[in-house]
Amino acid sequence: MADSTERVAREPECLGEECGSTKPHATRMPFEFFYAGTHTMAETPDFNAFNRSIIAEFRENDGAVNGPFAGAPLLLLTTTGAKTGIERTTPLVHTRDGDHIVIIASKGGAPSHPDWYRNLSANPLVTVELPGETFHAKARVADGAERDRLYRAQADLMPNFDAYAAKTDRQIPVVVLERVA
Repeated sequence: MADSTERVAREPECLGEECGSTKPHATRMPFEFFYAGTHTMAETPDFNAFNRSIIAEFRENDGAVNGPFAGAPLLLLTTTGAKTGIERTTPLVHTRDGDHIVIIASKGGAPSHPDWYRNLSANPLVTVELPGETFHAKARVADGAERDRLYRAQADLMPNFDAYAAKTDRQIPVVVLERVA
């Protein structure tokens, strides 16, 4: 399968023979590729198409995906548009804090918050898809010591989040998703 996601997600140091594999396979591309700002507009990935591909692959394979999210704790978050009221689904990495799921609105260290964050700030009832389960949750923004602890926990597992924080002047929001009945 040679779709656009696979082309975007390959990294040059893995060329089959060099990594020991004899079969074609997807590899990881650092998240920094997507946000580094070092590529030209012609090389800039179509993020909407990329996300649609990840969402379809997630749903078709019970949460297993290739590319930059391969092996990462991935979920699909569906929010309701703050202005439009239209449902939008976004693939995100997450961590857990007890029974709660934690997501971070890093947008790769961009100066503005991601759209999904603005949407759940206006409409905190969301749908979460994890491998094997879908449920409704209420989103709340962590603050103070809780925010710092949860951010640190995710950055310890995924160091790119430290790089994102260093790239921006805004405090990156940490969102806690709590299941609702």
